[in-house]
Amino acid sequence: MSRIGWLDCASGASGDMLLGALVAAGVPLDVLTHAVDAVAPEKIRLRPESVVRNGLAATLVHVEGTDSTHHRTWADVRSLLDAAGLPEQVSRSAHATFEALAHAEARVHDTTPESIHFHEVGALDAIADVVGVCAGLAHLGLDRLVVSPVAVGSGFVRAAHGRLPVPVPAVVELLAAAGAPSYAGEIDGTPVGELCTPTGAALLVAHATAYGPQPPMRVAAQGFGAGTRETPGRANAVRLLVGEPAPEVWTAGSAGAAASPGESTQLVVESNVDDLDPRVWPAVLTQLLEAGAADAWLTPILMKKGRPAHTLAVLVDPDRYDAVCEVVFTQTSAIGVRSHTVRKRPLEREFRILELPGGTVRLKVATYAGQVVNAQPEYDDVLALAELTGRPVKTVLAQAAAAAQEHL
Repeated sequence: MSRIGWLDCASGASGDMLLGALVAAGVPLDVLTHAVDAVAPEKIRLRPESVVRNGLAATLVHVEGTDSTHHRTWADVRSLLDAAGLPEQVSRSAHATFEALAHAEARVHDTTPESIHFHEVGALDAIADVVGVCAGLAHLGLDRLVVSPVAVGSGFVRAAHGRLPVPVPAVVELLAAAGAPSYAGEIDGTPVGELCTPTGAALLVAHATAYGPQPPMRVAAQGFGAGTRETPGRANAVRLLVGEPAPEVWTAGSAGAAASPGESTQLVVESNVDDLDPRVWPAVLTQLLEAGAADAWLTPILMKKGRPAHTLAVLVDPDRYDAVCEVVFTQTSAIGVRSHTVRKRPLEREFRILELPGGTVRLKVATYAGQVVNAQPEYDDVLALAELTGRPVKTVLAQAAAAAQEHL
């Protein structure tokens, strides 16, 4: 069964907040500690504390045991990670997190990633945050991690480079490069300071597979990870939900209404394409079905300036959304997709066998309230039997349709 996570970043994100959310959601502290011990050149202790943030119980993870503020380069951090012997997935995501930070800082300071000296994020406590979060997320074994729009804060903050505007430039670069949505998160228009740190932003963009509201899911665990400050009017915590995708759950428009048996919630993923050779489309539709789509189709449209085009539409379960997007982006010229949720109600169906001259044809029979309401011969079987017997397709199809009437 696939697993999905959702991070609610309405109060921003930082390394210690994400550590707390993981522990609160059930990740054993030892998982984080073992990874941190492997990479840190000095002894570091992770100490969880139960706290309350604006009335909500949350977990604050303290990183203790060193006052080192050594400013390391990207090469220094990379050497620590390479020598740690971390599990492959943890090492890969930790490298990706720091590489994203290095590139963001390089763009901000107009230099190269290798020339960057990490300041706050090069200290051992920040390295522990990154490695611990990477280990915790790997432990959860998520197939998808959706991240909400990120509250970044407003006002000013003191940093190694002096007084900086919030969001600090590195956070802006990280979120912008990933296409992650963000907003100030002010309360009644009052500047709230820094909500999202560079470490938090880098961890989000290194692990997120999508951005948006909570996807359809059956929640198995919830965890609030606290920040160090108590912020009036806001629970200064990031929330992590973990569970399973829920393609068969649908909530009707009226409160308390439930879906009928067999109904499910699916996504329709669409894109308007006006610059693809039409001969490519049959192969694209086939690959979408092979990727797990329930259906895929084209609709001719007329776009601006009179350009002829097609709308590609794909019906898919939420847990196959990423696989479908991969086909759309790699096999067509589409540069984006849109999606919306639809309610699907299929009829009960079964296959029966029609005995025809020279062979058999499958018959798809659909029932409603226990009554057969539709019976259609499988056209591929009709074609195969026509080729086998040498009879015209129209003749075999007529024979199959006549035999199907006996099942209605």
